[in-house]
Amino acid sequence: MRVIAGRYKGRQLKSPDWPGLRPTSDKLRETLFNILAPRIDGARVVDGYAGTGAIGIEALSRGAAHVTFVERNRRAVALIEENLKNCGVKEGYTIRDAEIVAALAALPAADAFDLILLDPPYDSDNVNAALDAAAHHLAGDGLIVLERASRREPAASEALRRTRDVKSGDSTLTFFERRR
Repeated sequence: MRVIAGRYKGRQLKSPDWPGLRPTSDKLRETLFNILAPRIDGARVVDGYAGTGAIGIEALSRGAAHVTFVERNRRAVALIEENLKNCGVKEGYTIRDAEIVAALAALPAADAFDLILLDPPYDSDNVNAALDAAAHHLAGDGLIVLERASRREPAASEALRRTRDVKSGDSTLTFFERRR
């Protein structure tokens, strides 16, 4: 794994040496950031289910103002810290060692993000709760992107409007905006 573009381009990211973490492939990350390119510069971003931190580090590399990494696995949190250090990232981020719904619930109601990127385990039953929690912290013109197994459809949300699906192999990126 590597950082694809921006100020940290080409820097290698460490992968987990334990089972249970499924890092987003370089190809899918590149597709995601090609779509998000006009929204990244100066954005406040959440990298939910952060794993290796690759998504958030890519956002920082491409000019995001701040990334909040949320990850409940302590080994993954240490991996995120190591990847940030190896890339030379010294500021512009926060790491929350917590489950995503709890982490978002702990934020002040006025805390809004431009991009909330969620990459839960493909067999997670917590996806709809995470989407609902994220909707409460989405800026008015913000975007939530859910990486999911193509075979698993997220439930409809009263707060969110599904705007786009981008399929790549057995993964799909599903985009949501706030309902107006």
